[in-house]
Amino acid sequence: MKLFFAIPFLFLSSQLCAEDLFTAKAITKEGVFSSGIEGPACDKDGNLYAVNINERGTIGIVEPGKPAELWVTLPDGSTGNGIRFDRAGQMYVADYKGHNILKIDPETKKVSVLAHEATMSQPNDIAIGPDDYLYASDPAWKDKTGQIWLISPAGKVTNLAKDIGTTNGIELSPDGKKLYVGESIQRKVFVYDIGSDHQLSNKKLLIEFPDHNLDGIRCDVDGNLYVTRHSAGVVLKLSPDGKVLKTIDVLGTMPSNICFGGPDGCTAYVTEVEKKRIVSFRVDRPGASWQRWQETP
Repeated sequence: MKLFFAIPFLFLSSQLCAEDLFTAKAITKEGVFSSGIEGPACDKDGNLYAVNINERGTIGIVEPGKPAELWVTLPDGSTGNGIRFDRAGQMYVADYKGHNILKIDPETKKVSVLAHEATMSQPNDIAIGPDDYLYASDPAWKDKTGQIWLISPAGKVTNLAKDIGTTNGIELSPDGKKLYVGESIQRKVFVYDIGSDHQLSNKKLLIEFPDHNLDGIRCDVDGNLYVTRHSAGVVLKLSPDGKVLKTIDVLGTMPSNICFGGPDGCTAYVTEVEKKRIVSFRVDRPGASWQRWQETP
């Protein structure tokens, strides 16, 4: 067991991150990605990934200090949206056209289908728990409804909620006991309790917005939520009880999704549709997903 991961985690997660906080800057050129730019996610080595570089059906990579480039082309008929990594470093992609959750081995770039469910409308975003179970949002935009799916590490699919609002951004609290789900057309973020059997209960309204849309959701190590406001051009930092703590301009009107990475977990990356690029800004506390990397043997 490589115990050396524990010491930097304890140090970094107990400290506030520093340097020019909450000020966005572009890290890729305009127009490198298509209008389907979504799903930013960082791997353990600090590489950043996002879907639909140049054209739909692809995944791009931004290695530290390098320009964005094509990383993998998905099988015909597949188009990615949300991306997440498990603690073993395997990538999962919500394939909204193929009604799949794809699994990609970064070492070989082999793409396989972890789960296929024909009754999915178009799986959108993915959250991943400490036990590597996946939770997928599934909006039906025309009907203004949505579903939530559970996918086990073995690929078993369970419907956790149906006939709710247009589910989009989805995220777990750092302890894995609460699920946050944004309903985009309804402009609401809800929070659910997660039981030991992964079932959802006690749906409660966390925040409702009077205008604009909402898309991606990610948590920091303290359970604060970062929510992208699609068409408002900002990311909001919310407390776990839904209080607005920060409003961050992302240099474009249509932020789609967000993730955390960097050597200390305190860099937020946002995919922005208007200018088809990725922007970043520094935050004061590391991302919850980054924390899990430090806990991995």
